[in-house]
Amino acid sequence: MMKAVCLLSGGMDSSTLAYLARDMGFDLYAVHFNYGQRTESRERLAAATIAGLLDAEEFLEVDLGYLSRIGASSLTDHSMVVDGFVEGDRIPNTYVPFRNANLLAIATSFAEARGAEAIFIGVQSQDYSGYPDCRPTFIEAFQKAVDLGTKDDTRITIRAPFINMNKSDIIRKGLELGVPYQHTWSCYRNEERACGECGACHYRREAFSRLGLRDPIQYEKE
Repeated sequence: MMKAVCLLSGGMDSSTLAYLARDMGFDLYAVHFNYGQRTESRERLAAATIAGLLDAEEFLEVDLGYLSRIGASSLTDHSMVVDGFVEGDRIPNTYVPFRNANLLAIATSFAEARGAEAIFIGVQSQDYSGYPDCRPTFIEAFQKAVDLGTKDDTRITIRAPFINMNKSDIIRKGLELGVPYQHTWSCYRNEERACGECGACHYRREAFSRLGLRDPIQYEKE
């Protein structure tokens, strides 16, 4: 069987990604990262639930607490106010400096150790928050690092199937695959009811609305 490491945050995109990887015939090795984010507990629950529903071969939790100590992001620094939806070119303060490079580096170690052929990451560059480590050029550059930094007989491909899709496209695909979106979590601020105002909530609600659907999670203001 083919093996894939799947970065699973428990959010809408990564959960759809995991269902897609399984549909493509991969055995799943899910990896979830805790880095002191405000909604860490809810994200962990969502990720573990999705991994369980997919009968993942492993569910590896990794502590990246140093990202919280580094700071400079409202997701980990509680003295900062989490940005709402940001228009224009300004990168919102929810950006965690170079986070995806940290995540992909660990995912590569996991993949090489397990003999996995692929790493799945749910980045997308259409209606996203402008994070520089979600751009196609970043993924391409990291693929080169993987090729150079692993054993000569190791072949690991970074797969970012949503890179040119918008969130409505992702949901549409997820519905075909039977993704239980009620078990996913995207909000940057809250763990009980989603705030409905942060960037993650904005893009998620907008995506469901475009499809004429109601998001199955609860919001503070419906």
